[in-house]
Amino acid sequence: MIRFMASKVRLYVDHPLGVGQSVPLNRDQAHYLFGVMRLGAGDVLSLINSRDGEWDAVVEKAGNKGGVLACQAQTRPLQTPPDLWLVFAPIRKERTAFIVEKAVELGAARIIPVQTAFTQAANRIRQDKLQAHAVEASEQCGGTFVPPVDDLAKLDRLLADWPKDRQLMFCDEAAIGAPVRLPAIPGPWAILIGPEGGFSPAERDKLRALPFAHAVSLGPRILRADTAAVAALTLWQQALGDWG
Repeated sequence: MIRFMASKVRLYVDHPLGVGQSVPLNRDQAHYLFGVMRLGAGDVLSLINSRDGEWDAVVEKAGNKGGVLACQAQTRPLQTPPDLWLVFAPIRKERTAFIVEKAVELGAARIIPVQTAFTQAANRIRQDKLQAHAVEASEQCGGTFVPPVDDLAKLDRLLADWPKDRQLMFCDEAAIGAPVRLPAIPGPWAILIGPEGGFSPAERDKLRALPFAHAVSLGPRILRADTAAVAALTLWQQALGDWG
């Protein structure tokens, strides 16, 4: 007998969601649902896949190595974030994970780690680990969309292939103390956050010369890279995003 209950667990699946749709589980998903969260046959959870919104699903089969869920009804439509990229230089492992998590919560549509002149070699990333952090953040914050996390790219190569219709909010630590002003230009945007050592003079000169780049101050105090990412995302969302 199916015992319906209020949905408490949220799970991202790379599978279509719809009325009556069966969703198979892999070993890791089965371990999380049945071993960690202690769900069993008949229990209800929420599913997201970045395409079909949020759905209630019931556990039809529960096992140690897998299982099967059945979609019941859509509980929320897909809510996509504004067309905003977060481009940032990786810092220490746990702080880089923090940046990814907060970018998901604050509504970034794409996350792009970049290698800059002063990015430390020790701060290399694992794309799959950061993508897993993005998935977990969306599951926990009630999101229905998980932004893709790119592999590490070189900043100069990224800028060389930059789409000309996308504006770039360049958070310039050299502009400390200047008025915080963001041009009210509609359309696609990106935010660029530098490493703990800041941008090199050559990088700063190049960025300031780009027609789509806008140097923006983040206030009267120097911010850590992870704090700057949160501040910049908040500033953009308030001025041009979906917070209004």
